[in-house]
Amino acid sequence: MFHYTVLTEQSVDEACQNLEEKLKEEKFGVLWDFNIKDKLNEKGLEFERSFRILEVCNPAEAQRVLNQNVMIGYFLPCKMVVYEDEGVTKIGMPKPTALVTMVEDEEITAMAQEIEHRLMACMDKSV
Repeated sequence: MFHYTVLTEQSVDEACQNLEEKLKEEKFGVLWDFNIKDKLNEKGLEFERSFRILEVCNPAEAQRVLNQNVMIGYFLPCKMVVYEDEGVTKIGMPKPTALVTMVEDEEITAMAQEIEHRLMACMDKSV
């Protein structure tokens, strides 16, 4: 599977807040919180599902992977989504290890595994 997704009984807003707190513990910050529902409604388009995209980054990790292979910049920052699906709040992300397979760099794959593990742990702790 290219993604990792967990379910929570929290609202989308609560899940985003809890996830952001857990990310901070791992030195990841939320660079951008894009509320798709609000943006589409603002543009006159109907979309009633709560759906937020968080772009997250750990500056030290970004520096480390970019120093190894600048092509990783195509995958930065990491994206996480928090959304409502049939009455259930889901938190998900594309797995960094799935993304970096395209650069065919064993060192990058090892780094991606470490980052992926940390991000998945943040998701698990936030539910």
